[in-house]
Amino acid sequence: MDIVYNSNSTMSKASENIRNFLITAHIDHGKSTLADRMLEITGTIEKRSMKPQFLDQLELERERGITIKMAPVRMVYRTRSFGPEAGFGLEDSRIVNKPNSRLQITKLASGPTDHILNLIDTPGHSDFAYEVSRALAAVEGAVLLVDATQGIQAQTLANFENARKNKLTIIGAVNKIDVATPEQIENSISELAELLTCGEEEILKVSGKTGDGAPELLEAIIERVPPPKSTSNIEPQTSDISRSLVFDSLYDEHKGVIAFIRVFNGEFKIDEDIYLIATDVSAKAKEIGTFSPKLKPTGILHEGEIGYIATGIKDPDKLKIGDTLLSGISHLTSNLQQFLLPGYKEPKPVVFVSFYPEESDDYDELKKALGKLHLTDSALVFDADFSEVLGRGFKGGFLGRLHFEITAERLAREFKINTVHSFPSVAYRVRRKARPGEKDFDWELITNPKDFPDDYADVEEPMTSVEILTPTKYLGNVLSLKQLFRFSKINTKNIGDRILITANLPLSDLIHDLDDKLKSVSEGFASLSYELSGYEQGDVAKLEVLVTEQVIPGLTRILPKKDIDRQARSTVEKLKELLPRQSYSQALQAASSGRIIARETIPAMQKLLGSFGKTGGDRTRKMKLWKKQQRGKKRLKERAETSQIKIPASVFKELLKK
Repeated sequence: MDIVYNSNSTMSKASENIRNFLITAHIDHGKSTLADRMLEITGTIEKRSMKPQFLDQLELERERGITIKMAPVRMVYRTRSFGPEAGFGLEDSRIVNKPNSRLQITKLASGPTDHILNLIDTPGHSDFAYEVSRALAAVEGAVLLVDATQGIQAQTLANFENARKNKLTIIGAVNKIDVATPEQIENSISELAELLTCGEEEILKVSGKTGDGAPELLEAIIERVPPPKSTSNIEPQTSDISRSLVFDSLYDEHKGVIAFIRVFNGEFKIDEDIYLIATDVSAKAKEIGTFSPKLKPTGILHEGEIGYIATGIKDPDKLKIGDTLLSGISHLTSNLQQFLLPGYKEPKPVVFVSFYPEESDDYDELKKALGKLHLTDSALVFDADFSEVLGRGFKGGFLGRLHFEITAERLAREFKINTVHSFPSVAYRVRRKARPGEKDFDWELITNPKDFPDDYADVEEPMTSVEILTPTKYLGNVLSLKQLFRFSKINTKNIGDRILITANLPLSDLIHDLDDKLKSVSEGFASLSYELSGYEQGDVAKLEVLVTEQVIPGLTRILPKKDIDRQARSTVEKLKELLPRQSYSQALQAASSGRIIARETIPAMQKLLGSFGKTGGDRTRKMKLWKKQQRGKKRLKERAETSQIKIPASVFKELLKK
């Protein structure tokens, strides 16, 4: 697509014909497939270049069938009222997107029926809710999509609440009408209309697979979603300042940090000086453009538009997601904080995992890889860490277990770095026990299990508010999970023919395979959504694993006291199967609060000295050899107890599996 923008273009200057929106839904409800049809209808992507889930550029996204990264794209769409009599029907409109076409935008913008649609495709899993929150701050409208064969799910409710809190115009749409029964379609429309408090006739029916209803959905977006407006907190004397919100970023070896922005005031031009408020960094706009969906230079971004700026900044830490990017401030010297755009809070990690390279020589490469991943994933935080067993590594912070698993896979696939990691843990608030006569200690945040005290005065653990939506017939099975997970304050509510279960649950329980077990007991029909709700008193303790009386820090965990004995036995039994035998016996122990609660022994390898009566020989000589062998084993064991135990990375990986 080669569209020429000129300074007199109505479309390039006026924001009345711009619509910024996102598609949000529960996981696997067809967001990306519907986005494919929109790309085809608008001619943004030629049919010969189209592939399923076009906006999901990561190989991992295609394999898992889920969206991990938000994906913005700019589409040019002619409403059907711009009919053949004007020379541009819906079919003919694709001519501007063909290679070597240099049709002027001014000609296309001669009527009110030409629109720029900026779409952001968003993830559906709860762990990536921060991706959705960033997109919500950059748009005016949201398409709330529901799979007609499944109906409203837990994440649908969460996405609706987030869109409502951001005061977005919400358009309801029921997807997969090509495979759903009429009854399923009718029920889904009724549920969605009730949720949105609108008439059933306002809910659109679409098929992401066949494209049925997709043009009508685009028309509804143009009709219902308001055009972007300027923010109002700019003083008259500074009205020439341009402001934009940084909602995502990526790194390019040649262009440096590339900021994805939504322009709220003014315009941004190439070679202008730009300024990032949060990090107090100045740069020059080396390239400016839009997403088609690949980066397409245009040289300018106008008010209300979504696009990118190549900053040339080589240090990824110099850009923060959610920051405000300015231009036109050369005449100002202070008080730039007044121009900060209202945005969302910076995401805070809640799950912590230490990463170590399998090959110690890959440490520097791992550091670079994590830095680049942080640019495209602002919720990822990491600090240097060290393990006596595994060497140098990094302590990573994540928004959930899936977030951590995806990061590990991306390291292996995109950067060819294989890693070993510790058990996922959460952050506990702990107040250490003071000795007689000492002043009480203050609360401290413990993110690494090895730093957790054996004896404490008080401890609080992070809690979540979970919502589980399940068909009525699985209610008993779902509630039976109370035997495995520490649910509290359980309430139920009818939603159509399903039950919405709300409860409190410690975050440490939630990341311990709750989603998998929920799918198992409900045959895949129950769905889960959650959000952090604060800290509550906990009853937990530290479990340490010792090999030949040496603590292995990477295997230390914080567990509910009621689970300590069971997990201790399970861990040493599994470790006995995995660790290779040595020439000396190895004691495997699990300890908590200063006492050993489980033990296994790996026997020493034996060297046969012959069988008396069969091979002949003097018994005295054989006994001398046997005693010599015993002394050698004793020396080896003593040496092992004073030197550092080496546990193979493969053993760690097996032991840390779900």
